[in-house]
Amino acid sequence: MRGGDQKSGNLFSYIDLEDRVPEKHPLRTIRCIVDDVLVGLTADFDAIYSYTGRPSIAPEKLVRALLLQAFYSIRSERQLMEQLDFNLLFRWFVGLGVDDQVWNPTVFCKNRDRLLKVEISAKVLNGIITHKKVSRLLSQDHFSVDGTLIEAWASMKSFRLKDDDGGDTGGGRNAERDFRGEKRKNDTHASTTDPDARLYRKGAGKPAQLCFMGHAVMENRHGLAVGAGVTCATGTAEREAALAMVEDLSPGATLGADKAYDVWRFKQALKARGITPHLARRSEYGWGDVPIPNPPGYEASQRHRKRIEEIFAWVKTVAGQSKTKFRGRHRVDTAFTLAVAAYNLIRLPKLLQAMP
Repeated sequence: MRGGDQKSGNLFSYIDLEDRVPEKHPLRTIRCIVDDVLVGLTADFDAIYSYTGRPSIAPEKLVRALLLQAFYSIRSERQLMEQLDFNLLFRWFVGLGVDDQVWNPTVFCKNRDRLLKVEISAKVLNGIITHKKVSRLLSQDHFSVDGTLIEAWASMKSFRLKDDDGGDTGGGRNAERDFRGEKRKNDTHASTTDPDARLYRKGAGKPAQLCFMGHAVMENRHGLAVGAGVTCATGTAEREAALAMVEDLSPGATLGADKAYDVWRFKQALKARGITPHLARRSEYGWGDVPIPNPPGYEASQRHRKRIEEIFAWVKTVAGQSKTKFRGRHRVDTAFTLAVAAYNLIRLPKLLQAMP
């Protein structure tokens, strides 16, 4: 018998929101880990909120919503609020009931900016990798490091002389600019839109652009990120950030990297910390054309270190960090680090399922 095409729905629903999410859905595993991490950050959340006034959006719900934005490539906060309004899976993950009202996008952004001012993202990433279910997946002896460029939210027109007030040349704030014959350098020029952005190019034949430099440290067993950060784009930023991020590595660990890190001072600094450098070499021969011997495990490190590009590819394409939406190095750092934490989370369900 053919059923009728009924248009009107039921006034009440007697199915719990928890029952609408399949038992084997990957977000269930992710939410359990995220909830444990956020419980450990209660003291940090209390420190950035006042004890008086009206209650704002719970910071735990803010973090879950921002993680969803990275998981599903939601390009704006306004679109995120639209998804939360009708998507029951998103409501369940964030912690909203079926009848709870979704926040205004402007209010959501203002509350999100409070989290951007403190290092909550770094603590979320650290909480994930130290979680009892995740820590057993990580290698304690073999790591890799690399950097990538993040395009700044600033146009080349804003890159002017530091003592140039712009003047009133007409044409509004986006007036035409003629840079022909002008040699622009970071020493003499700065962006009026984002002073922290630097003019930089990754290599020969590639365009120079206003950007930041993102960094990550990866453990080599499963390719999970154990550290992340953003610095101003300079020729030495990759090595300086790497030395800062490997401070917590245990002596005896190995660190793989590409040829940009094959600098004598950097290798000596690693050895002083008890870390064995497994760096791609600019030359296979040393002084007197003597072949450089490979340390134990060098070939394996060189194979595994390339997986760090998978982290950057996901963060820049899926999580939308190829061009940042924020201004200021600290805010860009917070958004990038949270996207790296989201990459770890999105891979955990399959990794944990495969573990005995």
